[in-house]
Amino acid sequence: MALLVLVVALAIGYGVRAVNDNDHGGGGHGSSTPPVALSALPPQAAQTVRLIEQGGPFPYPHNDGVVFHNLEHRLPAERDGYYREYTVPTPGISTRGARRIITGETGEFWYTGNHYDTFDRVDVTK
Repeated sequence: MALLVLVVALAIGYGVRAVNDNDHGGGGHGSSTPPVALSALPPQAAQTVRLIEQGGPFPYPHNDGVVFHNLEHRLPAERDGYYREYTVPTPGISTRGARRIITGETGEFWYTGNHYDTFDRVDVTK
């Protein structure tokens, strides 16, 4: 009986994890949450999007525009090299901070304010 309870608990746990993985922290594939408007993000995010659209120059040239490997599997699964990451500066700190814009090859934009813990898909037209 204990073994049966353990198997059921594991199955439920994996089911919950699969649902959470498909949510991508808001605004992602498999989520009913609409994309967040760029204007709702910190103003530095809009500045970073403008830099991306014009090809730079970026505040961290050795780190901006590099491949984002999606190791946390929080974004939709794509081949390695599909995503690129860019720093969203945080006023008042001397490091890159935790904020990033991630872009996909087909033109999508994602924002994380907590160093890849959660992501919001971004509508850069709003």
